[in-house]
Amino acid sequence: MMQSSVLCLGEMLWDCLADQPDRSEPEVVSWTPYPGGAPANVACALARLGTPSAFVGCLGTDEDGEKLKHVLEQNGVDTQGVQRNDLPTRKVYVTRTSAGERHFASFGGRAHDGFADTCLKAEHLSEAQFEQAEFLAFGTLMMAFPDSARAIEHALGLADTAYVKILLDVNWRPVFWAEPEQAAPVVLKLIERVDVLKIADEEAVWLGLPTVASLLERFDHLEGVFLTRGARGCVWQVGSNQGEHPGFSVPSVDTTGAGDAFVAALLHQLGHLPVSAWMEHASQVVEYASAAGALSTLKAGAIASAPTDPEVQAFLKAQSQ
Repeated sequence: MMQSSVLCLGEMLWDCLADQPDRSEPEVVSWTPYPGGAPANVACALARLGTPSAFVGCLGTDEDGEKLKHVLEQNGVDTQGVQRNDLPTRKVYVTRTSAGERHFASFGGRAHDGFADTCLKAEHLSEAQFEQAEFLAFGTLMMAFPDSARAIEHALGLADTAYVKILLDVNWRPVFWAEPEQAAPVVLKLIERVDVLKIADEEAVWLGLPTVASLLERFDHLEGVFLTRGARGCVWQVGSNQGEHPGFSVPSVDTTGAGDAFVAALLHQLGHLPVSAWMEHASQVVEYASAAGALSTLKAGAIASAPTDPEVQAFLKAQSQ
C-alpha cells in the first residue's frame, strides 16, 4: 500500500452556526462556533481516515487562533506549515434551514479582508514539506487577497517542481471577494494549473462550464473531474472512465462539511493507488467519497462530523445488504 501525504493549503476559521434554523441573520438569537475552513476540514478529515495530512495557512495570534491550532493537533494534523499574524482569526456567521442547508451570512461586521488568514506569506512556505508530499489540496477563497494569492501561486510552483499532484476544490464564496465578478477569470486560470478538479454544480454553471464534458473540453489536461450535486450525488470522469453516483440518502443535520469530507475521502482513496490505476478504480473511489460526504452530514460541525475509515466501510457494507 502506498501512503500519501497531503498538504491542505488555505483558510481555517470559526463557522458560527445559527442555533435557530429557518431565520435570517438579524432574527438569530444565538450562534455556536465550530472550527472550519475547507482546507482545514479536509486536513482533519484525512487524518481521521488514516492519511497523514498537513495544514498550511495563517492563524491569528489571538485565543481563537490558538484554539484552532489545538484542534488541528488534536486531530493529528501536522502544523509545521502554520503561520501566525496579529490580525484576528476569522468568524463566519452561517444561517441554516431545518433541512441542514446553510447560507454564509456575514463576518460579524468586520471587513472581509481584516483577518489573519489573508496574511499567508509565500516566502515562509517550506520547500521540504512539498518535497515530501504526494498531493496539494486547496480552494479559491484565498485568491481574493494579495498576500495569500501570492502564497498560492508560489505553492503551485513548489508542487510542480516536486511532482506533487494538485487538487482544486473551487469552493466559490462571493462574500470573500471585494469584487466578486473578478473571481471567475482567476478560478479559470487556476484550473489550468491543477490535475484533479472537484466542483459543485452551481459553481460549474457560474463558470459557464456546466457539465463534466464542457469542463474537459476546456481543460483537457485534467486527470479527474468530480462534479458534485449535493444530495443528488456526483458526476465524474477519470481518464476515459466516466459515471454518475446518485449519492446516499441520510437524515442530514448539517451539510457544512460534506464537500470537504468528500474531497478528503477522494484523496485518501487516490493516495492508495498508483496514478495508472485511478481510471480503473474511479467508480469505487467515488462511492467511498460519497459515503464519507453523506456520513459527515449526520452531526453538526465540519471537523467533528468527519467519519473514520471503519465508519465509511461499515456504512457501505450496510448499504449493499
